[in-house]
Amino acid sequence: MRFIGLSFTSFLKLPVLIALVVLTACQPDRQDANVAAPPEVIVATPLIKSIVDWDEYTGRFQAVERVEVRARVSGYLESIEFDDGQTVAQGDPLFVIDQRSFRIARDRAQAQYDLAVKEYDRAEELRSSRVIPQEEFDRRLQELKVAKASLDQAALDMEFTEVKAPISGRISTQEVDAGNLVIANETLLTTIVSQDPIHFIFEASERELLRYTRLDRSGQRPGSQDNPNPIFVKLYDEDEYVHEGYMDFVDNEVDLGTGTIQGRAILPNPGLVIYPGQTGRARLLGSGEYEAILVPDEVIGTDQSRKFVMVVGAENQAEMRFVTLGPLRDGGLRIIREGLVAGDRVIINGLQRARPGTLVTPVDGEITESESAGRS
Repeated sequence: MRFIGLSFTSFLKLPVLIALVVLTACQPDRQDANVAAPPEVIVATPLIKSIVDWDEYTGRFQAVERVEVRARVSGYLESIEFDDGQTVAQGDPLFVIDQRSFRIARDRAQAQYDLAVKEYDRAEELRSSRVIPQEEFDRRLQELKVAKASLDQAALDMEFTEVKAPISGRISTQEVDAGNLVIANETLLTTIVSQDPIHFIFEASERELLRYTRLDRSGQRPGSQDNPNPIFVKLYDEDEYVHEGYMDFVDNEVDLGTGTIQGRAILPNPGLVIYPGQTGRARLLGSGEYEAILVPDEVIGTDQSRKFVMVVGAENQAEMRFVTLGPLRDGGLRIIREGLVAGDRVIINGLQRARPGTLVTPVDGEITESESAGRS
């Protein structure tokens, strides 16, 4: 027997086919289930730490003492007693001016002084017996004083023929060769700069000056005008701020041309690595101690001109949180001024799997700062 369009055998198999279709439709789609599973991300609450801020400045090193060496008497330069660029100590002989004429002048003054002494002694004996008047005795006394002054001046001029180092430090090259005429107080012979300690000079803006003043008045940070605030400096080839010093001067007025004020620090230079005129990068105490919110710098994103971090909000939904940034610390953590609170769950790993509004599976992590993290 046949039915329209079906054989009897096919008709008997129809219930089985219908059952298979129903069972297949009831089976869950494994691929859809995998796609729907929320991705895992590592989250952590921000690190809360008591810190101070450090402001950064570029500046230049300057010798604490710098002297232009000039002779105090005129004459022909006889000899040079140093090598260019050597280190000298205070009092070391540097130049010798021809001494012959000065020695003659000193000997003449010595003879005049000896004569004046004898004349005075004779007048004193005669005065006791009232043989000479008081006026004559006073004249002999005055002549003695003049002769003594002339001898002292001649001896001083003789001493000045030997030009000595007024300070200790490194000497420059000789500016005059032996045999040339040297004019007193005019001819530049050489220069000497001190090396240890050394000054660091930098400029701060008017806005920064006002902030420091406000902090000082409120008792949060002492002003550098009257307090040796710490400062740390690094050189061009250094990664860390290893040279430690302190502030020793702030100028008394703002420069009208630049709108800045000059600050100065003093640092030890025991290895004489730093030369006057070199540049450096400094960090100066910029705030009082406060509780800061810190997150890894690499988790901060940019949306046009705004900065943000991804957090996990209610019901494990990823959210974009706009933040205001502070300085970056040496440990790789960034200070967050605004936008986060202590209990926020910040996504620190798996950011590529988190999009605003998507569900995620948070896995607890931790934000830490290395013990060697330096000043921010």
